[in-house]
Amino acid sequence: MTERHTASCRCGQLKATARGEPVRVSVCHCLDCKKRSGSSFAVQARWPAEQVTIEGRSKSWMNIADSGNRITFHFCPDCGSDVHYEIDGKFDGLIAIPLGAFEDTYFASPRFSVWEGRKHDWVEILGDEVEHSH
Repeated sequence: MTERHTASCRCGQLKATARGEPVRVSVCHCLDCKKRSGSSFAVQARWPAEQVTIEGRSKSWMNIADSGNRITFHFCPDCGSDVHYEIDGKFDGLIAIPLGAFEDTYFASPRFSVWEGRKHDWVEILGDEVEHSH
């Protein structure tokens, strides 16, 4: 049986269900992720698009990320929560879902910490398996 992970917006109207384990879990310290999460960084898990099912209505907003790639956010039109997004370029074909949107937020740990040049001095991302990049 394939493991399933379900994420949703705060009101529950928009859901994303991912099958299997994510291909990448990362912490990002870029300005877009800080604004999106309302925190000092964001954590997201990525799956191939064919392993993710989206249910409910969403609106989208496109921006150019710090990397120069186009990023498209999909959020609930009722409560405004981001539920999934795609980044064109390096992550083509993958859907990213914020870790905090999942029913079980403890199923995965980050293996990558990116844009650390913008990381707050008081933040440390720990773990022997974590790859750090500026």
